[in-house]
Amino acid sequence: MERAHSHIVDIPTSVGGSLYDPDRARREKAIANGKKWVDVAVAVGSPSVRINIQGARSTSPDVARTAASLKQVAEYGATRNVMINLENDDPETEDAFFIVKVIDSVNSPWLRALPDFGNSMLKGDEDFNYKAVEAMFHRAYNISHVKDSEVDNGKVFRVSLAKTFAIANAAGYRGYFSMEFEGEGGPYEGTQKLIDASLANLPAAPGK
Repeated sequence: MERAHSHIVDIPTSVGGSLYDPDRARREKAIANGKKWVDVAVAVGSPSVRINIQGARSTSPDVARTAASLKQVAEYGATRNVMINLENDDPETEDAFFIVKVIDSVNSPWLRALPDFGNSMLKGDEDFNYKAVEAMFHRAYNISHVKDSEVDNGKVFRVSLAKTFAIANAAGYRGYFSMEFEGEGGPYEGTQKLIDASLANLPAAPGK
């Protein structure tokens, strides 16, 4: 990374277990792995990690257990100056409004939302997606995933970049926008299209 004159702004990672598993030993293993990834972030100079909330067999997502687990990871992140992010990635275990409840329950500046522009569209409800993204941006700080479409089992779900950036701007978000091309066509052309659209939709700098 140093030779490339680049830097890492977030590390997406799994913790090898469910943070809401009814089995305490399994939860503690996931918590410990989350802390290890905080140490990795320090080693490579990343200001944050994105912790994946994995499912637990025969158990519905649980706000209280997830919050109790992530509180410990966030507290450790605070001691290492590394933020913990949660993404609306999996429609079931990482539903945006479930994440919002967890973040609000922990109530720590070191546990934040990572809004993905299109993942919540997989539920097939456009209005739900924009409400989910809005709720996430009000709890976001340093990273968001930009995409204009999502492909799932051959079906394409499209997202309005202009509308989603308007939501981010209204929420006062000033973090990174990470390009995440998952649509149709070539990845280089698709990513450049996302970059151009992002620049066109960002608020103008003061005095310009």
